[in-house]
Amino acid sequence: MPKQTFILAHPMARANAVQAVMTAPDGFKVTVSEQTRSLDQNAALWPILDAFSKQLKWPINGVMVAMDSEDWKTVLTAAFRQESARMAQGLDGGYVFLGMRTSKMSRKEFSDFLEFLHATAALKGIEL
Repeated sequence: MPKQTFILAHPMARANAVQAVMTAPDGFKVTVSEQTRSLDQNAALWPILDAFSKQLKWPINGVMVAMDSEDWKTVLTAAFRQESARMAQGLDGGYVFLGMRTSKMSRKEFSDFLEFLHATAALKGIEL
């Protein structure tokens, strides 16, 4: 049985989801959750990160440098989560932030994240 996803947007979708559950083989799992970020939301993220990358230097190892968009994503996601992320020691003695994946954010949380990015950009003088 192939993987099936149902958006519970109307009675027929709910009925189809129930039918799939009733006919699924033993051992299958069911997860009901809020949808994660949309493709449009994700597309809106990268121009903002690119603007930070091009317009703002940031201290890394005590030196002011231009960071790429991926690095800004990590820093800004940590700030959005009030820098309460978990940090692990890396294999060679450095440090790695854990749990910073925006792909796991709900649409509401990602919307709040985008608002946070706009506000932070305004505070830092970043033109979007």
